[in-house]
Amino acid sequence: MLHIYLSLETYIQAALLILLLLCFIVQLYFLIARQKSLAGYQPPDDLPIVNLPVSVIISARNEQENLKENLPLILQQKYPDFEVIVVNDCSYDYSNQVLEDLNKEYPHLRIVTITEHERFKTGKKFALTLGIKAAKNEHLLFTDADCKPASENWITYMASKFSPSVQIVLGYSPYYSTNNFLNPFIRFETLKTAINYLSAALNGEAYMGIGRNLAYTKTLFFSAKGFAAHMHVMAGDDDLFVNQNATADNTAIEIHPDTFVYTSAKTTLRSLYRQKKRHMGVGKLYKNNHRRLLSLDAISGFIFYILLIICFVFKFEPLLALGLFLFRWIIQFIIYRKTFKKLDALSLLWYLPFFDFVYYLYLNVFGLIGTFIKTTQWK
Repeated sequence: MLHIYLSLETYIQAALLILLLLCFIVQLYFLIARQKSLAGYQPPDDLPIVNLPVSVIISARNEQENLKENLPLILQQKYPDFEVIVVNDCSYDYSNQVLEDLNKEYPHLRIVTITEHERFKTGKKFALTLGIKAAKNEHLLFTDADCKPASENWITYMASKFSPSVQIVLGYSPYYSTNNFLNPFIRFETLKTAINYLSAALNGEAYMGIGRNLAYTKTLFFSAKGFAAHMHVMAGDDDLFVNQNATADNTAIEIHPDTFVYTSAKTTLRSLYRQKKRHMGVGKLYKNNHRRLLSLDAISGFIFYILLIICFVFKFEPLLALGLFLFRWIIQFIIYRKTFKKLDALSLLWYLPFFDFVYYLYLNVFGLIGTFIKTTQWK
């Protein structure tokens, strides 16, 4: 009986060890084969010369203070030919007055107003669709009312990436650094997300973009029938559109520091939960190959850390477990150091050993929440 027990324990330990090694290999694959491409990517330093007419589109609901603070920075961009369209989506604050006042000073500001209807409830996709229809120009650049471009050259750099073949341009939108206890992890999670989707685009496998800093053509939007394929989902105006329409040839990225679009992170667990539930809920509508890869990364990373903890707690091959952890961490440090520096987040590198585990825990928890809980509002 004792022999059978020992054999069973040996088999379990061997199985756990094999699983740990498999997760370790999978994680190295994502680091070296996929994420390393962004570390080696170097955006051009010289300011490009471009004069494509551009329409900047913003959907805003009850954003009077953000519009007052941020919209002038967009209207004052140094670009030869652009308009800014703000869709005032059923606001009941003083957004309309703010927009009218700005319109007197900036004639290239155009206002589209949506009024609340008792029977027809609008969402962000409807508002953006109206903004796109109102746009005079072929090339569209999107952001949000609570966002602030890092420089007056934001439009120039983003527009320069368009070409006869490139119809989608993915930008980067980090959060401001604050003393709020949630802020470092939110910035870290945003950074990891950016590393994944920007690297995928460089590898010819773009699967998402961020609506705070995203550009595409009007022709692509209407040829894809806009948001019709996922209009029933409250979120996804950015990532689902990119997921369904990006190809290896029609997508480019722009990560020059002048193109970063900054915004403020959530400051409470409740608001963060609502935001992430909404974002994660659209992942199940990604293309199958994208869902499989994202799930493989999330699950393998989570299991890797759980098995490490088991090895340390039960003293099962602790030196091997420590060696695997340190080897992976060194590879992460080498690759991420370049990427974190490019994306203005080098200070977060020292949070890596702890936040990386929290990140994979978060991915799995919110992945399950997003699968089973439906979101009913966009703001």
